[in-house]
Amino acid sequence: MRILTTPRFDRSIKKLHKDEKQALDAAVRSVISDSEIGELKKGDLAGVRVYKFRFNRVQMLLAYAANMEQQVIILMGYGTHENFYRDLKH
Repeated sequence: MRILTTPRFDRSIKKLHKDEKQALDAAVRSVISDSEIGELKKGDLAGVRVYKFRFNRVQMLLAYAANMEQQVIILMGYGTHENFYRDLKH
């Protein structure tokens, strides 16, 4: 299984604290173990899945696209709900 990241994802995780990075790593491991764990989006974001998890009582979102035929997961975005979907469309 190959894990690829987008520049947007790389920018969003660049300055995370150690404990938040560990929570994100756990979420990524959950996505790797079950690629259909996230909610499949429709419309402009068709083909994108969003996995929601909690960190310090705040809901965090992890956007990814999975291609199981090629064994690839592309991590596309990470953050809180505020403007998450709007920024993900760009």
